[in-house]
Amino acid sequence: MISFSPSEDQQMIVTMVKQFATDEMRKIYRHCDESGEIPAQIIDKAWGMGFISSAIPEKYGGAGEEHSAVTASLLAEELAWGDLSMTMHILSPSLFVVPVLLMGTEEQKAKYLPAFCGNKFHSTTAALMEPHFNFDASALTTTAERKNGHYILNGSKCFVPIAADASSLLVYANEGGKTQGFIVEKGTAGLKISEREKNMGIKALATYELAFQNCKVPKENKLGGDKGCDFNTLMNCSRVALSAMAVGVARAAFEYSRDYAKTRIAFGEPIASRQAIAFMLAEMAIEIDATRLMTWEAAWMLDKKKDATKEASLLKNYADDMVMVATDRAVQILGGHGYIREHPVELWFRNGRGFTTFDGMAIV
Repeated sequence: MISFSPSEDQQMIVTMVKQFATDEMRKIYRHCDESGEIPAQIIDKAWGMGFISSAIPEKYGGAGEEHSAVTASLLAEELAWGDLSMTMHILSPSLFVVPVLLMGTEEQKAKYLPAFCGNKFHSTTAALMEPHFNFDASALTTTAERKNGHYILNGSKCFVPIAADASSLLVYANEGGKTQGFIVEKGTAGLKISEREKNMGIKALATYELAFQNCKVPKENKLGGDKGCDFNTLMNCSRVALSAMAVGVARAAFEYSRDYAKTRIAFGEPIASRQAIAFMLAEMAIEIDATRLMTWEAAWMLDKKKDATKEASLLKNYADDMVMVATDRAVQILGGHGYIREHPVELWFRNGRGFTTFDGMAIV
């Protein structure tokens, strides 16, 4: 049976992350958005909390806790409530770790996982999206062809978080009609990292376009070895993660606009007492709670090793719409104040708009 109450350990994690988001992220998120940079001390402090290393087995140097999509979803929501850009940067190594942990060969786990158990942030990422119209993750134009004991990658990627600093990248490519993952080391011949992208939202997160031109990868670097990986399950994990983050962003916008409406006086009374405003706030609260429950259900199914494709797909579609509506209504509730940078709702609106295009940029 699905439980709607976090365990004691999960509640401790939520409390810890909420405190971090309040004390650290919320104090600098506007500066980060304006400057396009995230202070190294914030990243290092988050790394020290063990978000990535906790689920790595002890034999590789981790804490050995069981990997849980539900726990990761709770964590992702609270971090995204603090700031989405910082959340995606802090959790970007999981884009590499989770697939290796769930589907890597024993050799791949032994080679790569220990690097994530040190005291310093270890930059890795994954590349899925491609810069062309009608992108389809199940029919990628980036190709992988096996030749003489190697794989040759050709194609292009976009929206790849922290790619310029990553020591390794998990690149998804089309091999014989199936999407598979390939580990590409930094400096591999044929890999070109373009200049940083200029985005409407998540402006503090550095994302890049990548180009692969006859990029030669050892056959041992195919995720899961010769049998490959279950890409559909990885996509479900990504949909759940992004939906949890959408809940966090929407909740931030809802809480701010709700509190504003209670204190903003117009015609002798708070605007929250006006039916139009009250109904918008009520609908925002309902949709946020509904999306959270859908997220927990899909995450629970992943933890139970059930096929969550339908649940995760419906969830992602619902969450994309929900966060867009919630952040837009927050801007509306603030009126003219919602459009200026003095208030953060315009930032959440810009970030919320991106969820429809964030495929593969997070994972639980």
